[in-house]
Amino acid sequence: MFDDKVTDVFFDLDHTLWDFEKNSALTFAKILVENKVNVDLDNFLEVYAPINMQMWALYRQNGIEKSQLRYQRLKQTFDKLGEHVPDEVIDILAHEYIAHLSSFNHLLPNTLETLEYLFPKYKLHIITNGFQEVQTKKLRGSGIHHYFQKIIDSEMAGVKKPDPYIFQMALELAKVKPQNSLMIGDNLEADILGAKALGMQVLHYNFHKESNHGECTMIHDLIEIKNIL
Repeated sequence: MFDDKVTDVFFDLDHTLWDFEKNSALTFAKILVENKVNVDLDNFLEVYAPINMQMWALYRQNGIEKSQLRYQRLKQTFDKLGEHVPDEVIDILAHEYIAHLSSFNHLLPNTLETLEYLFPKYKLHIITNGFQEVQTKKLRGSGIHHYFQKIIDSEMAGVKKPDPYIFQMALELAKVKPQNSLMIGDNLEADILGAKALGMQVLHYNFHKESNHGECTMIHDLIEIKNIL
């Protein structure tokens, strides 16, 4: 399906290998209780999830700064729930969320099996829009850091996916040409279209159960990679 020239495989991290939804829920379960914010966790997460996605879309487009992303996703969630939570408490929650998020390290199904299969055959790398101080902790805590030769994040690059510069930096650091590389990620805009624009081969891990598109092959479980590469 992919040509034999692929030597390097680049992965996104959150929602592709690292189970962001589960780990995030466990983090909120901890910090909301510890800070005596009395909201129903399921209701909170249901409202928070789409707001967080909207904030990340704005962040990718340079519409908000990192500090505003961390504050606004909580502020808007509490407002929508009709809960008055003082700004000082929101600031504490925003800080503690980042501090504790990487202490939970559930991976998506078949992550380890897939990495074990790929590791002897390809050079593996990470390209992530996540925050530098958190992403390395996630990789180490979940026990998959050693699989990857290069880890490129948006703070290191100074731009965010789908900006072509972050993919160009990744290719240069890995010393590989676009046609010899494959990008695997969950986000059509950031991962697939961003990498494809630079000439990389692409594979869409359809974590969000999106409609089929004609941009590239889609998979619904990481283990499917074994039948492709």
